[in-house]
Amino acid sequence: MTLVLVGMSVTDVDRRLELLAAASDRSATVAFLQMGDPSLSLELTRLADLGATDITLAGINLGPLAPAHSWLRRIAAHWWRERAGTKPVLDVATRLATSLDNLDDVLADRKPVTGTEPGLTSAAWEDVTAHQRQVLVCRGPRCTAQGGEETMRALILEMLEAGLGDNDVLVTHTGCQFPCNQAPVVSIQPDDVWYGDVDPDTARSIVHEHLVAGTTVESHRLPR
Repeated sequence: MTLVLVGMSVTDVDRRLELLAAASDRSATVAFLQMGDPSLSLELTRLADLGATDITLAGINLGPLAPAHSWLRRIAAHWWRERAGTKPVLDVATRLATSLDNLDDVLADRKPVTGTEPGLTSAAWEDVTAHQRQVLVCRGPRCTAQGGEETMRALILEMLEAGLGDNDVLVTHTGCQFPCNQAPVVSIQPDDVWYGDVDPDTARSIVHEHLVAGTTVESHRLPR
């Protein structure tokens, strides 16, 4: 059996070294569902091309903002259906590991991919959301090193508390937004407002003052 640990969220990309260490202990490899390389699809192709006949996937969620476990099966099944020629047996752990310490327990319960799983499209994902603002949270190297993960977590959790969904505000991870000395950086469009040094408390203020009340947080606004 070939084991692949699959980081589900940007948090898991940030913690790549922990995943690599856990993989090394188990003679496994690492892939990412989003925002990280190698992608799950590319890693499955690499392993299959090398002759792997039995591959097990374990989804890793080390933060609170990962997509649902169902997305791991969807992506894996899409790859399996599209794979030309000989296809490996592909098993997926039935739940995500929320800690690397409970990985063995998670791997004890697995189900094979059959190819009948839901695809990557749905009527619910056809249209652009009705959001009036888009919040771009920098996850470049400096912003990540200086707390971008905590900023994102605070921002999204506070938005949920305030009742703001995708049809109000669309939150997007980005690469470097360039004013790196001001990390962590958050920008809001189409307002063309940029914030710097956005720690979790500032992120919560941005939600209530800017996104709810429509007033900029001048203490952290960057000049344009």
